Amino acid sequence: MLIIGEKINGTTKRVNKAILEKDFGYIQALATRQVACGADILDINAGTGIDREPEDLIWLVKTVQDVTDVLLCLDSPNAESLSAAIGEARIPPVINSISAESEKLKGILPLIAKNNCPVIALAMDDTGIPEGVDRRMTAIRTLFDSIHGAGIPDERVYVDPLVMTIATNNESGNIALNTVRAVKKAFPNAHITAGASNISFGLPARTYINHVFLTLAIAAGMDSAIMDPTDTALVSTILAAELVIGRDRHCMNFTKAYRAGKIGRSG
Repeated sequence: MLIIGEKINGTTKRVNKAILEKDFGYIQALATRQVACGADILDINAGTGIDREPEDLIWLVKTVQDVTDVLLCLDSPNAESLSAAIGEARIPPVINSISAESEKLKGILPLIAKNNCPVIALAMDDTGIPEGVDRRMTAIRTLFDSIHGAGIPDERVYVDPLVMTIATNNESGNIALNTVRAVKKAFPNAHITAGASNISFGLPARTYINHVFLTLAIAAGMDSAIMDPTDTALVSTILAAELVIGRDRHCMNFTKAYRAGKIGRSG
């Protein structure tokens, strides 16, 4: 299970302050702590205005790369920002994201193909986020047609089924899980990722909902998550879920994490 660390996100007040003030120490501490807790990839989202985002994204890439060699995930809807920051990455970064929206395909897909970048692909199109599984799969198939046309192999694609809060639609969990299953059936070599905590937005005791949803999503075929790697309880849930469904050969990942004190010792 690949963990994409979510904490360097300029849409949050404290990170935005650090970006505006060029607070190297704060950003680097966020990066190193996430990696120490098990992040395989670090999401980098400047979240600033379009006029300054290219500069800010470049600064974030350089700042993080000064303290870690972990793979970066450049998170922006702006092709100009992505183009500028890709050139600063030491290895081809993950691009977060594209969709079947015509403007996204036109502006961002050529960058991905040219730079051999992995990509997060959203299950949406020019009409927005489709409500049901069938319409989401229509958007995903349209997107894969373009991805294949650009010469990008399925192995470099991380499909995001777009997890929506269950607080506004009681079927949100089922829609997301069934979309995961449908993607794995149609594109078995592609990966699946998501912001799993979206499922509980607006509800109390969110952690319990997040843990259950992530366990079910892993069983359905999800092999990556955009999440907080410093949440040791959530990491423990991932390790236990993968162990139970046979993804952890000889139980080594779970056992190593236990011996390293990265998961709880109760029970």
